[in-house]
Amino acid sequence: QVQLVESGGGLVQAGGSLTLSCAASGRTFSTYAMGWFRQAPGKERESVAAIRWSGGSTYYAGSVKGRFTISRDNAKNTFYLQMNSLKPEDTAVYYCAAGSNFALVMGSNARPDYWGQGTQVTVSS
Repeated sequence: QVQLVESGGGLVQAGGSLTLSCAASGRTFSTYAMGWFRQAPGKERESVAAIRWSGGSTYYAGSVKGRFTISRDNAKNTFYLQMNSLKPEDTAVYYCAAGSNFALVMGSNARPDYWGQGTQVTVSS
């Protein structure tokens, strides 16, 4: 069982930066692939970024590639999403998620095993 708690959301101006954190509980955190998702008002939830349990491979949606960086610290049971050059279209509720394999937490067919409760990110123009 893995429980996930996001933090770090807030209001930022376009061009600014935010770092989201996701703290996980559970002894097996280091064996899970982790992903970030977001859902804007009136839109479906979309996969943003993902990272393997080892940190050796990452995935980014095209809309955030080059601006967002996903990372993890297994010793702290935490993973992160560094968001730079934020745009108003990045405004959404951001969710972290965990899956037993990489494919479960990335892309349009993602089906994570566990979800966090979400944190709001608002980018003003």
